[in-house]
Amino acid sequence: MIYVMADIHGSRRRFNSIMRQINLQPEDKLYVIGDVIDRHPDGIPILLELMAMPNVVMLLGNHEYMMLETVDPLRRYSPELRAANKKFWFRNGGEVTFRAYCKLDGPTKTRILKYLGALPYAKVIVAGHRRYKLVHAAPPEMYVFSWEYLIEKEYCVWERIPMEQPLPKGYTFIFGHTPTQYLIPQENKNAAAKPEPMSILHGDHRICIDCGSGYPDKYDPWYGAIGRLACLRLDDMKEFYSEETIDD
Repeated sequence: MIYVMADIHGSRRRFNSIMRQINLQPEDKLYVIGDVIDRHPDGIPILLELMAMPNVVMLLGNHEYMMLETVDPLRRYSPELRAANKKFWFRNGGEVTFRAYCKLDGPTKTRILKYLGALPYAKVIVAGHRRYKLVHAAPPEMYVFSWEYLIEKEYCVWERIPMEQPLPKGYTFIFGHTPTQYLIPQENKNAAAKPEPMSILHGDHRICIDCGSGYPDKYDPWYGAIGRLACLRLDDMKEFYSEETIDD
């Protein structure tokens, strides 16, 4: 079986909930398309767990990208630029990951940075006789050099693609990065309705699987939706969600 997950964001409870449900076997394959870390406190332990699993393939997300831009000594940035990168990362929920990373021994830090630095940012797979392209945020074929994205990798981990925007043909695009509530047309939302947990969103040869695992454990009106972690089994398109306690 082939599973795809994205945007765990350090939530151990949600991650464990999914792993119990899918009961990953040695012959299975789990693709994690970025943003394992940040926002919740267990990003580093979850990352180390995934690194040790031979049947897990991880792709780079913008949060891992920010981490590398801040702590990787191979990036020979000026102190001023590194400080700016750190401030930007913290503003996006990275402080909890940074503090956990700083407590690690040297060899473990080196192992993490080597692993993250080698991650692909796009991958094509075939499952159930269908061709899929996995990318954290945006397909590389759509990249155009600009002041905002100087390199293709930045574009692929940062850009947000609206559901109505045409995509390259020849595959189904699976991505995370943008919680599905932001991709649903406003006219399809009922502001008066009781908030419901986010769900995987299917569109024109595209599937968004970021269901807000980075959101707080309890409903927060500021977010306007209930977050959870999602996982999609590509063999039969079965959807799995972390168990959430929804307050009345």
